Amino acid sequence: MWILDKIASRKAYTALFLMVLSSFFFIGLGNVHLFDWDEINFAESAREMIESGDYLRVQINYLPFWEKPPFFFWLQVGAMKLFGVNEFAARFPNAIFGFLYLWTFYTIGKFHYNARFGILWALLFFGSLLPHLYFKSGIIDPVFNYFIFLSIYFLIRVVAKQQANLWKFALLAGIFSGLSVITKGPVGFLLLGLTFFFYFLFKRFRNLPHLRYFVLFLVGMLGIIGAWVAMEVYQNGFAILQQFIDYQVELFKTPVAGHEQPFYYHFVIVALGCFPLSIFALPSLIKNSDSNAYDLRKWMLCLFWVVLILFSITTTKIAHYSSMTYAPLAFLATLEIWLIVEGKKTPKNYVTYTFLLVGIVLSSLFIVLPLLLRSKEWLIPKMNDPFAAASLKSAVAWSGWEALIGVFMLVAIIVAFVLLLKRFVVTSVLTVTGGIGISLLLLLFFVVPKAESISQRPAIDFFTSISGEDCYVESYGYKSYAQYFYGKKPSEARPESRVFDWLMNGDIDKPVYLVSKVTNTELDEHPNFKLLRIDGGFRIYKRSVPQK
Repeated sequence: MWILDKIASRKAYTALFLMVLSSFFFIGLGNVHLFDWDEINFAESAREMIESGDYLRVQINYLPFWEKPPFFFWLQVGAMKLFGVNEFAARFPNAIFGFLYLWTFYTIGKFHYNARFGILWALLFFGSLLPHLYFKSGIIDPVFNYFIFLSIYFLIRVVAKQQANLWKFALLAGIFSGLSVITKGPVGFLLLGLTFFFYFLFKRFRNLPHLRYFVLFLVGMLGIIGAWVAMEVYQNGFAILQQFIDYQVELFKTPVAGHEQPFYYHFVIVALGCFPLSIFALPSLIKNSDSNAYDLRKWMLCLFWVVLILFSITTTKIAHYSSMTYAPLAFLATLEIWLIVEGKKTPKNYVTYTFLLVGIVLSSLFIVLPLLLRSKEWLIPKMNDPFAAASLKSAVAWSGWEALIGVFMLVAIIVAFVLLLKRFVVTSVLTVTGGIGISLLLLLFFVVPKAESISQRPAIDFFTSISGEDCYVESYGYKSYAQYFYGKKPSEARPESRVFDWLMNGDIDKPVYLVSKVTNTELDEHPNFKLLRIDGGFRIYKRSVPQK
């Protein structure tokens, strides 16, 4: 406990502690290529903003990209202006928001409880698997979720009526809600609205805020959204707005190919991916243990379950869709740990032993995976997926030492378990969160690049190699955005280059390259294309300009 008190004793110590934690988010940001689809998709949209000079319309392959509003791409554009068009710049905004998350959690925790709570909240969020990886990515969700969380938090301040000047909290709630909408679309307001509705449903709609606060909220939200809509309509007309709304509705109703999953998918992702948060939070998910005047636990429970259930019933299920659960789950886990630290509760045995069991399972995966990949000669014949089998044949050397990262994580978990048994709770939390943070950093440098080498890298290396050549390049038979970002497709490319029939049979003016997976051999029979080579799981073809 003295460690928490020492960190909290001076603002300089607290700031240094949070900066050390958040430094993990910046280290190695550009160490591996961006991953298809989302990371490359979003980075390419930012690159095309720079290339085309059109900073209002979100594009992909220089065509309107109706799925997302522009705010996150503006952040990536800013980073690319500073650091160049590369992986580091594409992921830089989320690393910055990683620090903002930790500082926000500390500040809110200190205000409502004490500095120990704030430090534990930041520490637990930092040292959990998916929440940590979240800030080393180039996806939209960390920024989007931050705005939703702050909008809900300021709404909590309004509802609690514990302070004067509630008008400013209502206005801030609206502003951050508006920012969430222009970051990822109307689902931002939907999550806030559903959380508000279910909270007051449990309260039987007693003590609703005064109407003037709803008006101020709408002023803040519509002010932000209205500014974006006005710019969009001024430049592109009202039809653009209608197409955006239509696409959002269709996206919710129709599954994206390859992302249909069972109902329980997000429950599993959150339970395993948010270790150890998901384990420490169990008592707070089950039984009320908070008498805070702001009713924070109930709000966080409403937000957690709204997100988890909403994205479980949607037709498209992607792992990061449930990432809005991370912040409330971290609060619930922190609440339990803090009550133990303050002497108000004792650790639950079922939590301690579940922590050990899940920790052993997860760390064992990190141990076994490199050993399996090192024995690929044994593994390849047993695989039913020809693409995966061909990818494993790539010349990637696995020494076996990579398994030691998983061993390190396992040792940290076992030590943390023993410390929990002995009631050294703070030391246990420091051990497991530090162990996970270091393990993930080591994985980023020694495992992820090798794993990427046997998945998408052969194709990306090819796209990069021809980025300076005057040519057309596309993926064939599978969906990818890598050819645009790593091939540096120019904005002045001919419109016909988006039509496969023209690329394959038309009157082309420069060479055409098509990259397919090894499972697709259609182009072998095409008279205009020649197979250049097979690299890993990909087949690379070229069509030369016909002689006239």
